[in-house]
Amino acid sequence: MLQYIVSYLATAFVFLAIDYVWLTQVATRFYFDRIGHLLMDKPNMAAAAAFYLIYVVGIVIFAVMPALKSGSIATALVFGALFGFFTYATYDVTNYATLKGWPLIVVIVDVAWGTVLSAVSASLGFVLTRMVLGTS
Repeated sequence: MLQYIVSYLATAFVFLAIDYVWLTQVATRFYFDRIGHLLMDKPNMAAAAAFYLIYVVGIVIFAVMPALKSGSIATALVFGALFGFFTYATYDVTNYATLKGWPLIVVIVDVAWGTVLSAVSASLGFVLTRMVLGTS
């Protein structure tokens, strides 16, 4: 149980820190220019918190824990990337299929971002968990 808690906290820290920089410093203009007409003036923070809490559980279950079991950061990287790709693609491709004005470039950039973010978060979550638990 301790391994799950540590890996969750480590992965959440990495995911939140990197996504915060992406959303507030790097890609703000990109999203606003393309889907600003769909964005709320103020995000629903309860819904955002629910997303982050749930999504990190997925990274831990499907990428970090298998990597800890195998002892391989490559497992965290690949499974994290796959998890990110499939989850972000589900969201973005569905939006592209159902919403007027959801640009293809947003699909491409957002899916690429989710893939990279999830791979890096799983990999660093794996490394930090091993460091904290002394199983390097």
